[in-house]
Amino acid sequence: MLLVCGLAFEARIAAGPGVRVVRGPGPLRTARQLDAVLSSGAAAGILSFGCAGALDPALGAGACVVATAVQAGAALVATDPAWTRALLGHLPQAQAGLLAGLDAPLVTRAAKARLWQAGGALAVDMESHAAALAARRHGLPFAACRVVLDPAWRSLPACALAAMREDGGTDIVALLRALAGAPGQIVPLTALALDAWRARRALAGVRACLGPAVVPPR
Repeated sequence: MLLVCGLAFEARIAAGPGVRVVRGPGPLRTARQLDAVLSSGAAAGILSFGCAGALDPALGAGACVVATAVQAGAALVATDPAWTRALLGHLPQAQAGLLAGLDAPLVTRAAKARLWQAGGALAVDMESHAAALAARRHGLPFAACRVVLDPAWRSLPACALAAMREDGGTDIVALLRALAGAPGQIVPLTALALDAWRARRALAGVRACLGPAVVPPR
């Protein structure tokens, strides 16, 4: 069973018996790792699991989205219906709907609003579309369960993006350098950190609730 995440803390939460975690961040890294893993053996299915940015303004930090389909460029990849129902059965508080996949972070609230109005996706991340396409290539069941980290109304502070390493970790030196040049970003960065804490806590709760539902029903 493969769980696809973007960040290190997501991978730590996702880990468990019978689960192999594949971590991005981003679609290219995710796709390469999935193809490498699947070329050496079979899997029961692929579940995209982790955090996302909200597109629906009604979703706050910590809200859970279970995808009914993933928008991957021009393609719309439906999730496995039975698996999606099982996830929603374990997560009655979750919102079911479309999840958008992008190759780069969606930084501004204006860009989030445009994407929401264009397609009606509830949230967006950078791994679910790669996971969905890999599942389709390999003929595997696919599902996606994501928790909102940044709400639709927030633009990400530039210092947070400057500090993001290629592997998804945080470059503290780069963060401090960016803050030294723009100390006014401390307030939005603190708000983002608080929402990240809420999302992490919610994601751990989701993982505990899912239990055996991380594996597709037979």
